[in-house]
Amino acid sequence: MTMDATAALTEIAFWLERDLAPVFKVRAFRSAAATIAELSPDELAARADDGRLKDTKGIGGRTFEVIRQAIDGQVPDYLADLRAKGAVPLAEGGEELLAQLRGDLHSHSEWSDGTTPITDMVATARSLGRHYLALTDHSPNLKVANGLTAERLSEQLDVVADLNAASDSFTLLAGIEVDILEDGALDQTDAMLERLDVVVASAHSKLKMESEQMTERMIRAIRHPQSNVLGHVTGRLVQGSRGTRGESTFDARAVFEACAEEGVAVEINSRPERRDPPSRLIQLALDAGCLFSIDTDAHAPGQLDFLPYGAARAEANGVPAERIVTTWPVEKLAEWLKV
Repeated sequence: MTMDATAALTEIAFWLERDLAPVFKVRAFRSAAATIAELSPDELAARADDGRLKDTKGIGGRTFEVIRQAIDGQVPDYLADLRAKGAVPLAEGGEELLAQLRGDLHSHSEWSDGTTPITDMVATARSLGRHYLALTDHSPNLKVANGLTAERLSEQLDVVADLNAASDSFTLLAGIEVDILEDGALDQTDAMLERLDVVVASAHSKLKMESEQMTERMIRAIRHPQSNVLGHVTGRLVQGSRGTRGESTFDARAVFEACAEEGVAVEINSRPERRDPPSRLIQLALDAGCLFSIDTDAHAPGQLDFLPYGAARAEANGVPAERIVTTWPVEKLAEWLKV
């Protein structure tokens, strides 16, 4: 009995993404998986045996080794090593809260700056036991991230509707990570925002503006009637390939009071290079009476497994589960989102 080679390659990509491996390295395994996906087990074995597979575009030395070992009925060595590494928890603490998380309100697909199709993100979210996932690709102002125009976003809504129609046990929420423009306006038409289930409002530019201006900017975005979540609040980067970046400065108390008044959740961003907001601001948001959303901000399927980072930080800061919207069942979440 052979191990499914396509599944082995896809799982390797998942573990590499979870470990924030370089995109080119992940792409090699996802490309190889796509290359062999339509081949029957017998055809795949025949091509591996007679040398044709090695000469196939998209199959390299390492991916061929994985396929060969899978055909031979083994768990490929490379996959076994990644599984062993992945068995170690990503974060210390937060297990009880993690078990209560039902979904994720911040993720990206290849429609903007994510690496894979929407279907791959959905399949992985389901495999991780999620009940729902919000697809929140970027808005048009963020050209570096291939932000979606209103026309492209409208096309994406049709894709989301089709996927939901084909599933009765998982909900894909139509959303956007909308850029907070310099004046606090949201970077999408009001008519388009009204069609969405989830709006994550985030600042991506002019992060060093004066504190008073940044405060006004953020509060205007929070008070927009379509805003649901305030994303990666300070914009900081604490590690990673993009280097480090300090926090934006603003009147956090005023910002969080506005979030509490408007019912906008403060995101606890689970990306290890962000860890945003810092603990002192989580405490201020708690004191202000805010709701929270623990999200992955995933740009690849393996990154959907980042929730342990956010759960550990939330638990360490005493955030009660009932104030975390991503612990809510989809019916309660829908009431809060007014969808």
